[in-house]
Amino acid sequence: MVLMAEDEEAEREGEREPEGERARLPMLLEAVLGVGTDLELRATLQHIVDSATGLVGARRGALGVLDPERPRLTGLFTTGMTEEERALVRRLPDGPHGELGVPIRVHTQVFGHLHLSGKAGGFSGEDLALLRVLAAQAGIAIGNARLYETARQRERWIEGAAAVTTALLTGESAEDALMTVAEQARILAGAAAGVILQPTPEGGMEIVTASTTEDPGELVGTTIRPGSAVLVQLLGGEPVFIEDSATDPRMTTPVRSRFGPSMMLPLRSGGRLIGTLALPRRQGDEPYSAVDRLLASQFASQAALALVLADARHDRERLAVFEDRDRIARDLHDLVVQRLFATEMMLESTRRRGGCSAAEDELLGRAVDELDSTIQEVRTAIFALQQPPADAPTTFRGRVLRETGGAGVLLGFQPSVRFAGAVDTLVDEPAARKLLAALRGALAAAHRRPGIGRITVDVGVGDGGAWLRVEDDGTPPATVTWP
Repeated sequence: MVLMAEDEEAEREGEREPEGERARLPMLLEAVLGVGTDLELRATLQHIVDSATGLVGARRGALGVLDPERPRLTGLFTTGMTEEERALVRRLPDGPHGELGVPIRVHTQVFGHLHLSGKAGGFSGEDLALLRVLAAQAGIAIGNARLYETARQRERWIEGAAAVTTALLTGESAEDALMTVAEQARILAGAAAGVILQPTPEGGMEIVTASTTEDPGELVGTTIRPGSAVLVQLLGGEPVFIEDSATDPRMTTPVRSRFGPSMMLPLRSGGRLIGTLALPRRQGDEPYSAVDRLLASQFASQAALALVLADARHDRERLAVFEDRDRIARDLHDLVVQRLFATEMMLESTRRRGGCSAAEDELLGRAVDELDSTIQEVRTAIFALQQPPADAPTTFRGRVLRETGGAGVLLGFQPSVRFAGAVDTLVDEPAARKLLAALRGALAAAHRRPGIGRITVDVGVGDGGAWLRVEDDGTPPATVTWP
């Protein structure tokens, strides 16, 4: 009898349940299930707004995403609103306002506020209850979408860092290596530009590499003056995060007006500051999130290590090249020059013994002279092999070879250079400057003459001081002597 009484009471309660509420339960269930079907965060947020307005019969809905660090919106998702209404909502510091609103919490943190308006007859307590249920499910769905998006974002940054490391360790030049870092970081961060700054001798920093979809010309060469507040942080190894480059007083560069949110990340490895990676976004773009900052900082640390490793690899390769050049120079000196010299001595000895006709004696004389010239040229080649190719020459011999090498690019062939005497020891700086100026003028004059296919440069020093002779095979041949 008691059970029958309870069943009858439940039946009477069911009869008292409003028809509208029972009709909306399937809609609530569909909305709850719908908000968790998409793992893409922006699609999830828009689906929440659409589902909420349909569930309670509102004409307008807005979901404002709050910045966890300050009272402002970082995102706005609406339905049924005009652009003017959206603009008004964006100016409100705490998010959208409406006739019915509930907070959406992810774990214990308020993620944003969902507000609805424009229902005929107004909202009821039943609408609020339904909206709270939907908001609770929305918080779970948003948490899952954020985890998925963060995982994907982290994966992209890791893949980008791996691509940079691979590129840097496969033989890129220093300039290409910096451009690789700047371009990959720009793409991953969704920035308007990716720039690399390096310290200047005066104590400031200068943009040496810029990757941008626009003209990077005005960026490269831009400097941060010594003593700047942002520079103090960077030189100390601290990252700098800017909300608006155009208005932040720490930003002093003339190009700051072009950009909005920005990150400036020091490229440090082993206590060594290589430079700074800056990633500015355009005016009005979304600010960088905490996850963006963390992943970009980790990328900068790995990129700095890759740059150091690439630099070390480049140094090892250069050392290997220098060792090969030194070995070749020793072989030329110990084998080729000695054999040529021995051959010259045999010919000279044969010539002195006599018994040759005048024609044969002249032929032997020319052969001895040619061998002597060849020995001088081989010795010049040995000296050039022993010079570091990327460094400015410090010896007089090296400076002469640099002048003739530069002229060879314009002439289309390399002039033949021979030295006589201890030119590096006996030619002082005033004489060296005058001789080099005379050599430069002679090579320029030869370049202006047509039909030149060979130039011989003889440089020597004797009792009368340094001397120079430049001879070409033009028609007629031209000879320049100094002094």
